[in-house]
Amino acid sequence: MKNLLITIGHPISEMILHFGRIVLLLLNIIIAIPYAISKFWLVINEIYFCGVKSITIIAVSGWFVGMVLGLQGYNTLARFGSVSVLGSLVALSLTRELGPVLTTILFAARAGSAITSGIGLMKATEQIDAMSVMAVSPIKRVIAPKFIGGIISVPFLVAIFNVAGIFGGYFVGVVLLKLDSGTFWSQMQDSVSLHQDIINGFIKSALFGIAVNLIAVYQGLIAKPTPDGVAIATTNTVVFSALTTLGMDYILTSLMF
Repeated sequence: MKNLLITIGHPISEMILHFGRIVLLLLNIIIAIPYAISKFWLVINEIYFCGVKSITIIAVSGWFVGMVLGLQGYNTLARFGSVSVLGSLVALSLTRELGPVLTTILFAARAGSAITSGIGLMKATEQIDAMSVMAVSPIKRVIAPKFIGGIISVPFLVAIFNVAGIFGGYFVGVVLLKLDSGTFWSQMQDSVSLHQDIINGFIKSALFGIAVNLIAVYQGLIAKPTPDGVAIATTNTVVFSALTTLGMDYILTSLMF
């Protein structure tokens, strides 16, 4: 019985401890935001690293996701004789769900893992300790700029993903399958709501960005200062970010739509 309680209780207690540490880290980052804003060039560097360097994978992925939506949507709608609403299907699928979710997961895989490995390597090479010795706060100088830059990047990347996906769906529906171009765009404009679909989608992406970037910096800080430790922390960032994004998506969708 004792062993059973230990087996069940240890993961739960570890999860509670990690949650408490994440909350404390978030509070420290919030306190460090004025410093990060005063040194905004640090944030600009992180926006370039996290956002600009992610544009290619986001745009290409969005294009192919839009093509798949266009093809599958056409095949499904053709059964009911309503292929004219293909534009609406593509746009709503992207703005409400696929855009924020897939962009955040891709961001976690590309930029989030890099943030974790970067902080982990700084810890392994004792750069974090050296900052503390020199009375330089690692939270202010390193963590907060990475966190803010990542949060700013995610909504813009979602917009790029959505636009690329819509044009991918347009390419399949209009160019390849010969649907009417005017019908494609007019149906999309009639069905997509600025507040209900686009703004709510960006609210989702901002919240996803907060969660994923918080996970990335936290995993970097708790990584063991060894090659294996950094590798495990990087993997944990991608896995936990994906699971957190999908779980938050269900909750936010049930509240918003």
